[in-house]
Amino acid sequence: MQTVGLAQEIIEARGIPTASITMLAKITEKIRPPRALAVPYPLGFPLGEANNPELQTEVLRQLLALLERDDVPVLEEFRG
Repeated sequence: MQTVGLAQEIIEARGIPTASITMLAKITEKIRPPRALAVPYPLGFPLGEANNPELQTEVLRQLLALLERDDVPVLEEFRG
Protein backbone atom coordinates (compact mmCIF):
# COMPACT_ATOMS: atom_id res chain seq x y z
CA MET A 1 0.00 0.00 0.00
CA GLN A 2 2.85 2.40 0.71
CA THR A 3 4.15 2.07 -2.85
CA VAL A 4 0.67 2.71 -4.25
CA GLY A 5 0.34 5.80 -2.06
CA LEU A 6 3.67 7.16 -3.29
CA ALA A 7 2.74 6.49 -6.91
CA GLN A 8 -0.60 8.24 -6.39
CA GLU A 9 1.20 11.28 -4.97
CA ILE A 10 3.43 11.56 -8.05
CA ILE A 11 0.53 11.11 -10.48
CA GLU A 12 -1.63 13.63 -8.60
CA ALA A 13 1.22 16.18 -8.73
CA ARG A 14 0.85 16.01 -12.51
CA GLY A 15 -2.84 16.91 -12.26
CA ILE A 16 -4.28 13.43 -12.70
CA PRO A 17 -6.68 12.30 -9.95
CA THR A 18 -6.15 8.82 -8.52
CA ALA A 19 -8.10 6.39 -6.36
CA SER A 20 -7.21 3.03 -4.86
CA ILE A 21 -8.96 0.12 -3.18
CA THR A 22 -7.75 -1.01 0.22
CA MET A 23 -8.50 -4.01 2.37
CA LEU A 24 -6.24 -2.68 5.13
CA ALA A 25 -7.91 0.56 6.20
CA LYS A 26 -5.75 1.00 9.33
CA ILE A 27 -2.58 1.03 7.25
CA THR A 28 -4.16 3.24 4.60
CA GLU A 29 -5.07 5.79 7.29
CA LYS A 30 -1.37 6.15 8.10
CA ILE A 31 -0.23 6.39 4.47
CA ARG A 32 -2.96 8.90 3.55
CA PRO A 33 -3.26 8.42 -0.21
CA PRO A 34 -5.40 11.06 -1.96
CA ARG A 35 -8.47 8.85 -2.41
CA ALA A 36 -9.08 5.32 -1.20
CA LEU A 37 -12.06 3.02 -0.87
CA ALA A 38 -11.93 0.56 2.03
CA VAL A 39 -13.63 -2.72 1.20
CA PRO A 40 -14.52 -5.48 3.70
CA TYR A 41 -13.13 -8.31 1.60
CA PRO A 42 -10.11 -10.57 2.24
CA LEU A 43 -6.74 -9.87 0.68
CA GLY A 44 -6.70 -10.88 -2.96
CA PHE A 45 -10.39 -10.10 -3.48
CA PRO A 46 -10.62 -6.29 -3.73
CA LEU A 47 -13.81 -6.46 -5.78
CA GLY A 48 -15.52 -9.01 -3.56
CA GLU A 49 -16.53 -12.56 -4.36
CA ALA A 50 -15.86 -14.10 -7.75
CA ASN A 51 -18.70 -14.39 -10.25
CA ASN A 52 -20.67 -11.54 -8.68
CA PRO A 53 -20.64 -8.85 -11.38
CA GLU A 54 -23.28 -6.72 -9.65
CA LEU A 55 -21.15 -6.42 -6.51
CA GLN A 56 -17.95 -5.87 -8.49
CA THR A 57 -19.60 -3.16 -10.57
CA GLU A 58 -20.79 -1.39 -7.42
CA VAL A 59 -17.27 -1.46 -5.93
CA LEU A 60 -15.92 0.10 -9.12
CA ARG A 61 -18.70 2.72 -9.23
CA GLN A 62 -17.92 3.84 -5.70
CA LEU A 63 -14.19 3.85 -6.43
CA LEU A 64 -14.60 5.95 -9.57
CA ALA A 65 -16.92 8.37 -7.75
CA LEU A 66 -13.98 9.22 -5.47
CA LEU A 67 -12.18 10.76 -8.45
CA GLU A 68 -14.59 13.70 -8.25
CA ARG A 69 -13.60 14.47 -4.65
CA ASP A 70 -11.26 17.39 -4.04
CA ASP A 71 -11.32 17.15 -0.23
CA VAL A 72 -8.27 14.89 -0.13
CA PRO A 73 -7.08 12.79 1.49
CA VAL A 74 -10.28 10.80 1.74
CA LEU A 75 -10.74 7.23 2.93
CA GLU A 76 -14.29 6.11 2.31
CA GLU A 77 -15.91 2.87 3.43
CA PHE A 78 -17.60 0.76 0.77
CA ARG A 79 -21.38 0.90 1.07
CA GLY A 80 -22.56 -2.41 -0.30
